[in-house]
Amino acid sequence: MKSGFVGLIGRPNVGKSTLINNIIGTKIAIISNKPQTTRNIIQGIYNDEDSQIVFVDTPGIHKPNHKLGQYLNKQAYYSIDDVDVIMMLTDVSEPLGAGDKYVIEKLKEVNKPVILILNKIDKILREKILTKIVEYKDLYNFSEIIPISALTSINVDDVIKTCKKYLPESVKFFDDDTITNKSNKFLISEMIREKIFLLTEEEVPHSTSCYIEKIEKSKNSLNIIATIVVDRESLKRIIIGKQGAMIKKIGTMARYDIEQLLKKKVYLDLHVRTIEKWRDKEKYLSEFGYNEFE
Repeated sequence: MKSGFVGLIGRPNVGKSTLINNIIGTKIAIISNKPQTTRNIIQGIYNDEDSQIVFVDTPGIHKPNHKLGQYLNKQAYYSIDDVDVIMMLTDVSEPLGAGDKYVIEKLKEVNKPVILILNKIDKILREKILTKIVEYKDLYNFSEIIPISALTSINVDDVIKTCKKYLPESVKFFDDDTITNKSNKFLISEMIREKIFLLTEEEVPHSTSCYIEKIEKSKNSLNIIATIVVDRESLKRIIIGKQGAMIKKIGTMARYDIEQLLKKKVYLDLHVRTIEKWRDKEKYLSEFGYNEFE
């Protein structure tokens, strides 16, 4: 039985969360074009007849310019130290730049297999893929290089096969029906946050958070009460929208994803608070371990 941990690293927005969701077959990691969308180490657990692979999604590595950025980098570096195999993802539809080179410099400090995943090959001409492979080979001695499209599933099966080659013989760490290390409460809050980023685009900064106040269960449905937390009144007005139109859209889209996850009818009650007026601020900070509003 091959079993172990595979850490996904790379600069922001290269497709780490999309790849994990594709492999697991369920949405457990949110996706947004906003930088630093992923704030926590999320594990996606893949099982088949002869293996269990725990894919560890991490925040994008970048040069931080605030405390949240420093915290996210620390989370990503932790994953490098604590896995059996590292997968570095890069976006081949963009030129090789300082961000990828910064990540590669960090990889030179580790001593374990590193697989390079050239993602988004569906966005470039086929003949350019070889050029990209050569470009990256000159920078680091990768154990393997796999061109894929996480969005369209091109070569994703090859990622799983290749990971198995480098994992140790071991026992399973999780039950077969476990797909992530995160609670449903966490996944629900992330799905709401994803819709905020999707619908508000650049108007709302990445510091916006969501906290699940209560989940009330009945026989066939769930009533979920959630608080969206922002750092100023102007953002609160944007998220609520004219006559509540924006908060209604956020709730409708989030509820669909939550129902797909939980396989139950969901009633979602959303509130928006500024961090100063939110009564559960200290509870939130102690649970998540950092303050993204600094």
